[in-house]
Parts: sequence; structure tokens; C-alpha cells
Amino acid sequence: MSTATRPSRASRTWARRTWTYLCGHWELYLFLLPGLVFAMMFRLLPMSKIVIAFKNFKPLKGIAASPWVGFAQFEMMFADPDVLNVIKNTLEINLMIVIFVVPLPMLLAIMLNEITFMPLKKGIQTLIYIPHFFTWVVVYSVFFVLFGSTGMVNTVIKMLGGEEILFFMKGGWFRFLLVISNAWKGAGWGTIVYLSAITAIDAQIYEAATIDGASKMQQAFRITIPSLLPTLVLMLTVRLGSIMSGGFDQVLAFYNPTVYKSADILGTFVYRQGIGSANFSYASAVGLFESVVGLIFVSMSNVISKRLSGRTVW
Repeated sequence: MSTATRPSRASRTWARRTWTYLCGHWELYLFLLPGLVFAMMFRLLPMSKIVIAFKNFKPLKGIAASPWVGFAQFEMMFADPDVLNVIKNTLEINLMIVIFVVPLPMLLAIMLNEITFMPLKKGIQTLIYIPHFFTWVVVYSVFFVLFGSTGMVNTVIKMLGGEEILFFMKGGWFRFLLVISNAWKGAGWGTIVYLSAITAIDAQIYEAATIDGASKMQQAFRITIPSLLPTLVLMLTVRLGSIMSGGFDQVLAFYNPTVYKSADILGTFVYRQGIGSANFSYASAVGLFESVVGLIFVSMSNVISKRLSGRTVW
């Protein structure tokens, strides 16, 4: 009997301790409640509608009454050349952003850290951080003023005797705009992360390097950058996790039909198929594929982060 009662006693003890802990920290969990409700409403509950991808969904009939089609939507998706092109665009655009944008905040943080005049340092940091708060519509407006057909850049090009460049209508130039606008908007926030990491580096290491005659450049390459590599790997891991789903807001605000072939990504393709063409089942199938591949990338990047830096996202 004593053996039979031990699990129940242990479970009661665990429940009592858990309840005591929750009652002692109820304020913290009260702050957590809005996030949990948001995740439940917009993350977990919508997952029950994944079944649409396996049906020929008719809004008037509802999900339950719509006929099953199995994997027909996925077969159509993999046979559609537009989907294959969209997948290629998604990977290429996000990889360009990973290569050129992810290391940029670290370099900016290293340069800012060398500025000793604090008003100048804070002023530059504020200027590069402000765009983080802009919506992509505002960012588009700024870049259209700069790179539009009548914008400042084309005006200067014409004054110098060059030909007008249609940045928003040529695929290669349009991707260039996506990369630099992403860097302009996101570099400030990343810089703060790296500056925080720099402050954690022991100042005695720099003092010892200075005594040994190391220059600022040598200190940056031998001390600062190696110390920041774990943070860089972590930031890279987070970015790789959204490589299939990232960029929707930006591309939707920037692009137009003339650059669909080179700029349409999975998120905007799902939006146009689902909302624009009311092809809900097909859009759900593409969206489900995007989520599964994104989950694979997240898991892979998490494993890589653990092996390279000893840190994981979860």
C-alpha cells in the first residue's frame, strides 16, 4: 500500500509546491497572461484550420462540409512553376540579407565603441536606431523619394550625364533596394545588442593588449570580434529560422507587378492567392509548406548554434 501511495503523495507535493510558487509570483505571471492569450488566439487556434490545405474549401459550405482532396493541393503546388520560382526568390533574397545585413550591426557597434566623445556617440546611435520604429510603408516612402524615377538619386545621375535607373521596376535593382532598406531599418536595433555584448568584455584584456603595443585594429580583430562571435551566431540563428517566412511586410510594401518574377516571395504569393484570388485551399497548402520548411531551418540553425557557440535559442 505504501508503494501505491508514494506516486500520489509525490504528485500532491509537487502540486502544492507549484501552487505556492505561482501564488508567490502571481504578478509576473499576470504580466505573462497577455502574451499567452495573444499566442493562443493568433498562433495556436489558427493551426486547427490547417485542414483547409487538404480540402477544396468553399466559404459558403464551411470547412466541415467542404470535400476532401487529400494531397491534391500539394501536387498542384509542386507542379506549378510559379511556386518553384517563388521559393527560389525567397531563399535568394533572404540569403542576401543574411550575408550583407546580419554582420553590419556588429561592425557598426565596434566602430561606435571606439568613439570617446559621448555626445557624438549617442547622437550617431540615436540616428541609426530611429528607423527601427518606422513601418515598412514609411520606409518605402523614404526610399521612393530617394530612388524613384524622379527621386534624388536619379536626378543626380541625370545631372552627371547618366541614364535613369528604374530601381523599383528592374529585378536586380529592386533586390538591391530590399537589402539596403532592410539594413537601414534594422541595423540600429542590432547595434544595441552588440554594444551590450561589448560592455561585457573584460576591460583588463584591452589594457593588457595596449601595454603589449596592440593597435586599435589589432584589438578589434583579436579581442572584440572573437568575443562577439557567440552573439553573431545567435543573431544568425534567429535570422535563419525565418528565412522562409521573413520579409513579407517589406516586400508587400515595396513591390509591384513588374518585379513579381524576381521579387515575389512565399509570403506575398500566399497573400495574393488567398486574399487576392480567394484560392484559400491552395494558399493554405503553400503556407503549410512554408511553415514546415521554416521549422526545419529553425531546428538546423539551433543545432548549428549549439555546436559553434554552445548557446541555443531554446
